[in-house]
Amino acid sequence: MIIGNEVRWRVLFMGTPTFAVPALAALLAGPDCVVGVVTQPDRPHGRGMQLRPPPVKELALQQGLPVWQPDSLRRDEAVLAEMASLRPDVIVVAAYGQILPAAVLDLPPQGCINIHASLLPRWRGAAPIQRAILAGDRETGVTIMAMEAGLDTGPMLAQRVLPLDDQISCGTLHDQLAQSGAELLLETLAALKQPGRIVPVPQQESLAVYAHKLSRDEEWIDWQQPAPQLLRQVRALSPWPGARARLVQLPQQEIKVVAARAVALPGSAMPGHVVATDGEGPLVACGAETALLLLQLQPAGKRVMSGREWLRGRPLTLNEPVSSGT
Repeated sequence: MIIGNEVRWRVLFMGTPTFAVPALAALLAGPDCVVGVVTQPDRPHGRGMQLRPPPVKELALQQGLPVWQPDSLRRDEAVLAEMASLRPDVIVVAAYGQILPAAVLDLPPQGCINIHASLLPRWRGAAPIQRAILAGDRETGVTIMAMEAGLDTGPMLAQRVLPLDDQISCGTLHDQLAQSGAELLLETLAALKQPGRIVPVPQQESLAVYAHKLSRDEEWIDWQQPAPQLLRQVRALSPWPGARARLVQLPQQEIKVVAARAVALPGSAMPGHVVATDGEGPLVACGAETALLLLQLQPAGKRVMSGREWLRGRPLTLNEPVSSGT
């Protein structure tokens, strides 16, 4: 569709969680026409297990957009027919949550493009933000790619790099990447309307790394590991689902470590023991003569609190570090 001298595409948006919301908001504020939204079904949430709509659905309904929530695109021919009736020029996908069948990939004349939260081909798959932090990567970013049948294997249209420091949490990085992806999406769509502006770049398979979904076992802190590695675990799991731990002095009490700092330990101590309580929070001995200072934590069933607040009323028998030189 051309209005004046401006090309306006009919865009069908597919996305589900909060990561996808900035992209949909950007499209709604941009020059193109969003004709509909496809998202995941409402899911039970919280202790009451009440059905909750996906964040993308909430925004779509606020804007009066038609919404479809098929359990499976492969099996729902009625939804596929309705998607085709919208005559989209392009389909934009951001954390939708299902692999698109060929019938969807082949539907729009301009193809399907995806916002992925990593610098592809590194960290293809379900948990790219967490895996980048866990691996100690010094940078990450977003990639806009043309979709094909493989999992995050399509040619790259644009990338934007974000540096990683030693303190950023998964939650903060998630929000930064979501906003950056939304901005890059609009730039990419504008460039795609100008023939020759973008040359798709095939991904180099030899550099591909998969970001597998986090397992429940990966939530537990192993105090035998060095503190810098444990700090990456805390950051990668904050704010959800949280890095879980037990202290040797309180073996029956589970806590979630929300924020921490890695420090050198002048001497050795049994990993998992609290060795100091006179600072910003409990200082817990880790492997390789290091320790983790717990700045924020959450006891089971309670609110997040500072490490200093948690220590109040908890007299602990400390495990004094032994100098490595004795």
